[in-house]
Amino acid sequence: MNTSIKRRVFLKGSMAAGVAGVAVSAGLLAPQAVLAAWNEKAFHAKKVDEALSNLMGSAASTPSGDIKVKAPDIAENGAVVPVTVSTSIGGVESIAILAANNPSPLAAAFDMGKGAQGYVATRIKMGKTGDVIAVVKAGGKMYSARKGVKVTIGGCGG
Repeated sequence: MNTSIKRRVFLKGSMAAGVAGVAVSAGLLAPQAVLAAWNEKAFHAKKVDEALSNLMGSAASTPSGDIKVKAPDIAENGAVVPVTVSTSIGGVESIAILAANNPSPLAAAFDMGKGAQGYVATRIKMGKTGDVIAVVKAGGKMYSARKGVKVTIGGCGG
């Protein structure tokens, strides 16, 4: 392929990406599947039980040693607390991560596809010291695990 054809392909691709980027930022294109999955009630709930009920239909979960919550013992900055949740429970449908002492405790919710490995990693915001709670829904049942995290600088304005 000669240089001028490569340049044309590059320019066409760049223009298409630029136009798509402008359309997304202007709100003309929106990821409908993501917007449809937004559970406003769950993310605005003020209590852990309320958030879980709105998200998963129930607040009842069974503590499980098959769920591992990896988070720092001491978070130097509550604005960016790395959290990893992994589980050996089969048939994982969803995983939720909550920060118990946050004004709105639900930090993240993941719907898993069939055959997906029970593993998620993200960074959450924690306003003050408290438990990070992982709730795994598998086979229609809910299981949970907790990890205490001490926050030295509040991430939610503290």
